[in-house]
Amino acid sequence: SILILLLLPTCNVENDRRNHIETLEFQKETWYTDALDYWSNKPATINGVLGGYGKVDKIDTEGSRLFISEYIYGKKGARNRKLTLPRITEEYACDCGAGIGRVTKNFLSRLFKKVDLVEYTPKFIERAEKEFLKKEKEEGKIGEFICKGLQEFIPEERKYDLIWCQWVIGHLKDDDLIEFFKRCKIGLKPNGLIGVKENVCVFGYQFDETDSSVTRSDEIFKDIFQKSGLKLIKEATQHGMPKQLYEVKMYALECADDLDQEELMPNE
Repeated sequence: SILILLLLPTCNVENDRRNHIETLEFQKETWYTDALDYWSNKPATINGVLGGYGKVDKIDTEGSRLFISEYIYGKKGARNRKLTLPRITEEYACDCGAGIGRVTKNFLSRLFKKVDLVEYTPKFIERAEKEFLKKEKEEGKIGEFICKGLQEFIPEERKYDLIWCQWVIGHLKDDDLIEFFKRCKIGLKPNGLIGVKENVCVFGYQFDETDSSVTRSDEIFKDIFQKSGLKLIKEATQHGMPKQLYEVKMYALECADDLDQEELMPNE
């Protein structure tokens, strides 16, 4: 009984805190422009886009590759026995919150034939196009460089096998994030997937005024996925990150039912 008495007030306080952030912080008129101002003042380098943690690049991109590869190549067991068939093709991916193209260069372009980049900060996307991804662009592995915030981005219908969102959706308000995911569903090919890789906190929201972002709990993410009409089919923790950082989780998401994409199929 003592444990219950201690826990109940904590839950009420957390609910109040969550409501406070949703009604006050997310209503700031400068929410998105503050984020743009913050990143516009950061160097267009790997260390800059990773907030000074450039050393995690290799382990991060390798973790992402291992997480998603089973959906491209299938999953194999003992004696190379095939356990699952490939789900998506290697044709086209979209890198949301692409920065200077770090994730595209070291992860997505190594698995997919072509990648589009979506990035809100002009100097980052310019660096990606003119320098960082120059080789990949010349090889025809890059599609479009799209300078736009995810709150405004509308994917082309049925274009992508994978839409990958990493360390970026913390800049979206809850309502805008749900609408973004709904638009992404329309941008997926049949059987296409949305990948999310983000920091997660233990509970509720952790708001950061310095870059106008919020870290959400695993519980809140899953609630948002459900409200967006997405079904979680795989999740994993990224290991090897610095201990002072929030836990980093990866989620693979599909449309919650076939109706979403069946409606896009052309009439026979």
